[in-house]
Amino acid sequence: MTNQSLLPHTRSWSSALRLHFCSRACRPRFYFPRVHLAHLRLRDFRNYTRMDADFAPGFHLLLGDNAQGKTNILEAIYLLATLRSFRGVGGTQMVRHGAKGYFIGAKVTGQGEHEIKIYWSAAEKKIALDARPVKKLTDYLGTLRAVIFCTEDLLLVKGPSKARRRFLDLLLTQTQPGYLPLLQRYAHALRSRNALLKHYAVDEVALESFTQELVRLGDELTRQRRELIPRLSPLARLAHRRISHDAEELRIEYQPGVKADFAVELAQSRARERTYRSTLIGPHRDELQLLLNDKSAAQFGSEGQKRTLAIALKMAQAEYLTGLHGSPPVLLIDDVMGELDAKRRAGLLPLLTRVHEKRGQVFMTCTEENWPSELGKDSRRWEIKTGKLECLD
Repeated sequence: MTNQSLLPHTRSWSSALRLHFCSRACRPRFYFPRVHLAHLRLRDFRNYTRMDADFAPGFHLLLGDNAQGKTNILEAIYLLATLRSFRGVGGTQMVRHGAKGYFIGAKVTGQGEHEIKIYWSAAEKKIALDARPVKKLTDYLGTLRAVIFCTEDLLLVKGPSKARRRFLDLLLTQTQPGYLPLLQRYAHALRSRNALLKHYAVDEVALESFTQELVRLGDELTRQRRELIPRLSPLARLAHRRISHDAEELRIEYQPGVKADFAVELAQSRARERTYRSTLIGPHRDELQLLLNDKSAAQFGSEGQKRTLAIALKMAQAEYLTGLHGSPPVLLIDDVMGELDAKRRAGLLPLLTRVHEKRGQVFMTCTEENWPSELGKDSRRWEIKTGKLECLD
C-alpha cells in the first residue's frame, strides 16, 4: 500500500481502521480480550510509602494539586506495561527517599487473571508473572499494554532522532513478538563492532564476523520499520486532522540509515569508521521525518503545532494497537487535556469515547481547574494528596 492510497479525504476512524486491518496482509491473526488493570500495589515507589487500589474498566480521573503524586501512578502503570519509565529515568530515581528499593504489584484481568510483581533495588532486580520469575522479556511484554500521553511526547517532534526510533521500536515490540529479540541482538552486534573499531589495531576477522551479523539483523529491522509506516501513517494523519481541524496536512516519511545495500555502504564507509572509531551506517541512524504542509515540523512548526502532532502520533499508536489486538490499550493521560484549547480537546475526545465503548480503561491526571467536564458523568474520581490515594465516588 502506497502513501497515495491513504484516503486524504477520510473523516471516519472506522474507515481508516478497516482500510488497514481488514486486508489479508494486515488482518489481525489473534483477537485478545479486553484487558484492564484491576489492582495496583505500590511500596516505597516515588512518594508512595504504601498504596493499594482496585480499578474497574472505564475512566479514572486522578485529581490533586501539583507535586502530590498523580503522575507517579501513571509512571507505575507504564512501568508495568513496558518495564521502562516514560520520564526516561532509571530505578534509583523511582525509589522513595530513604528506602532501599521499590515494589510494584498488580493484577491484570483479561482472559483470566495475571499477577505481576516487580522489585527493584541497587542490589537486586526481580520480575515475576503469576508467581514465576520472568527469564525472557518476550514472555512478559504484552501482559498489559499501555499508551502514555505526556509533556515528554514533545521530544517525538523536536527531540533527537533517537526519540522517534524509540517510538517505532516500542510500537513494533507491542505488536511483533520477535521484534524485541531482534533489536537486542542488533544492539549487541553494534556494541561489539564499535568496541573493535576503537582498537588501534583492528581484528579484521572478528570485525567481518560482526559486520555480517549487523547486516543480517539490520536488514530485518529496516524491513519491519518500513512496513509499519504505511499502516501507521493514515491513522496519524486522520488524528492530526481531527485535533488541528485541517489546519495543516501531516506527512510521515521513513528515512532509513541504509539507502540501498547495507553491506556495500558499510564497506564504503570503512575509512570514515576508522577515523571516528564507530559504525556510521545502519538502522541505528534511521530517522522519521514529520512534515506539516511539506515543511519540517521540528524546524518550522510552532509549539502548538508540535504538541498537536505529538498527540496525533500517540493517538495513532493507540488506534493501531486496538485494531491489531481487538481491544484498546490502557490510556495514560498526564495533564494533556489542560494544555489543549477547546477545539483541540474535542479532537481527542472521540478516541476516549471509543475506548469507553469498548470497555477499555483510561487514567487521566488533572487539577480541579482543568479536569475535563465532558467525561464527568462516566468517570470515577480519585483524590491524591502527598502520596495518598482516596476514591471520591
